[in-house]
Amino acid sequence: MTTGQHLIKDQWVNGPSSFESETHQGTGHNIQRANTAIVNLAAEAASQAFQSFGFSSTKDRAKLLRTIASEINARGDEITSVCSKETGLPSARLVGERGRTTQQLELFASYIEQGDYLQPSVDKALPERTPIPRPELKKTLRPYGPVAVFGASNFPLAFSTAGGDTASALAAGCPVVVKGHPAHPATSELVAQAISAAIKQCDMDPGIFSLIQDDGIKAAQHLVKHPKISAVGFTGSLKAGRALFDLCNQRPVPIPFYGEMGSLNPVFILPDALAQSCHEIANGWVDSLNLGVGQFCTKPGLLFIPQGEAGDAFIETAKTKLENSTANQLLTKGIATAFVQSTQDIKNKSGVTPVYNPTVTVDAIYPNVFTTTATTWFDSPELHQEIFGPYALIVRTANHTETLKAADALEGQLTSTLFITEHDYEMAKPLLQILEQKAGRILANGFPTGVEVAESMVHGGPYPASTFVGTTSVGTTAIQRFLRPVCYQNIPKNLLPSELQEFTD
Repeated sequence: MTTGQHLIKDQWVNGPSSFESETHQGTGHNIQRANTAIVNLAAEAASQAFQSFGFSSTKDRAKLLRTIASEINARGDEITSVCSKETGLPSARLVGERGRTTQQLELFASYIEQGDYLQPSVDKALPERTPIPRPELKKTLRPYGPVAVFGASNFPLAFSTAGGDTASALAAGCPVVVKGHPAHPATSELVAQAISAAIKQCDMDPGIFSLIQDDGIKAAQHLVKHPKISAVGFTGSLKAGRALFDLCNQRPVPIPFYGEMGSLNPVFILPDALAQSCHEIANGWVDSLNLGVGQFCTKPGLLFIPQGEAGDAFIETAKTKLENSTANQLLTKGIATAFVQSTQDIKNKSGVTPVYNPTVTVDAIYPNVFTTTATTWFDSPELHQEIFGPYALIVRTANHTETLKAADALEGQLTSTLFITEHDYEMAKPLLQILEQKAGRILANGFPTGVEVAESMVHGGPYPASTFVGTTSVGTTAIQRFLRPVCYQNIPKNLLPSELQEFTD
């Protein structure tokens, strides 16, 4: 059961007005809108809770994360049912995403229990050193403070209310205020209920988690500007992310904004790989493009292949595969409307040729794939923009020099992919050197959809893929975003954080 209200300090709170949520099956939910007063309540509750939560033990926080995972699983069937109605995503996909969400929480719990993530270190005092004695220095990582998290439309569980940003902030010891995504508010509330139940079981301050809902921008703007908020985690569009990023930097005291804002995820197929495996790669690429109706942030939406017969054969195979595609719905009517308009604009673009361009409507979305020359792509900034949904552009390059030039012209990406054989290695070396500067994750002979939650994963990249190139929003390293180094000089042992008290020097 859902209330449509905001959750603040374990209380369900009404706002001054409401909106009707959108669903793919029947009537939506009546959802309360947040205003300045609601945001203030949530931020103040988080600030007060930080006084205890920020100094809690890793053992207690690990227990909280595991309990949240358990409470989400206990509500699994209801979450799947409600979320499927709100998003149109199939039940099997949501069951899998729920598993990823809970596994992520459990992974972070195990990771922080090891203690290494705090990077504790000690430099012993050297009182006899000349000409200047050295004091005792101890360093560890400490939590920032309250964090604002924005749920993503395309991953209503794994990147939303209890997703990676929330999990990593709580693991670090930072209270969280989640701004739920208006595409799935009832789902957000059900997950918030699970988090609230876990907080009670762990006997923690209920202010460490709040959920506020809104279908506009004012609450979001006020949240990132609130003086009690110390960092922001965001997954969404470049337009919205950049607006919030700018607000964070315009504050009297700027704060970190960790935004993941999408990507083209370029794929480069080098000549021998294309000659040897063009049909296999084409079929796999179409499958990856269509996965989740093209609504993954790692969708391979830009493809570079050489001109010639092998490239022609690749396109014909891809076209045949695309012709078997069925109509689908996108997450929201707004996303679908944008897809319809954007693909029509591409179709009307001079120098662009359709590969597969069936008629699409808001309620019947098919993949749209086009091809163009590298020359046209270089001269057309609009072709460098992401279109959310099952859209892709194939760029034909005349030679490897043009391929390298294309790689160099890319903006920051979440991923880049190379299809290569041993005979392509010499050509791949300079290309890889360029792509290392362009993407957070580089793949060989695979597709970027599917982001493993693991210690080595990087889900981020140079701007505009993300706003902070030195971090990741997936994997255990994500916790580092919400921690800062603090040095303690000559501080008595019993006043130090526990990890430094226990540190063996």
